[in-house]
Amino acid sequence: MGSDLAALLALIMAPAPLVQPAPLTLDAFEAVLARHDSATLALEEWCDMRRFASPARITAELLRSGAPPLPTDVPRQLELGPGETVAQRNVRLNCGDRALSIAWNWYVPDRLTPSMNAALAKTDIPFGKVAASLNFRRKAIATIAGPAANCPPGTISTHQAMLLLPDGRPLAYLVECYTAANLAP
Repeated sequence: MGSDLAALLALIMAPAPLVQPAPLTLDAFEAVLARHDSATLALEEWCDMRRFASPARITAELLRSGAPPLPTDVPRQLELGPGETVAQRNVRLNCGDRALSIAWNWYVPDRLTPSMNAALAKTDIPFGKVAASLNFRRKAIATIAGPAANCPPGTISTHQAMLLLPDGRPLAYLVECYTAANLAP
């Protein structure tokens, strides 16, 4: 029993292991993005790793101006059925006071529930969280180093992707402009 107590005391008195800060590289950031079908979940993980805010919560600030027109190939890529339309959501994804991404999301409202559509129209909840119960998967289309057309200055990486429903139908087409705030100390 004495040796158990001594071992316990030694464990309690041992210095805490050093916590290594998250790497600040673009490659490390891209690796976190690649692990997730939802950019929201990836940014929450990154925000937590980098300790940008506690708790690490991503909010979607709705942007009402500056949205580019619907890319001509999006209706075809979304495989619209008869009577289906495309809606657009332009947001700034924030963690605490940091703007981590400016994103455009063109999606098919008929493939969401009415409550999901209401949440997208009226709340700061990111698309990935609103639609999470649909179990979508992400299909990368392109990753561009730096800004693509319509991305703000200071964009470090631009992603174009599709979100697909489990039955393979497209749910959304995304353009995500990731900001330099992701790599800032």
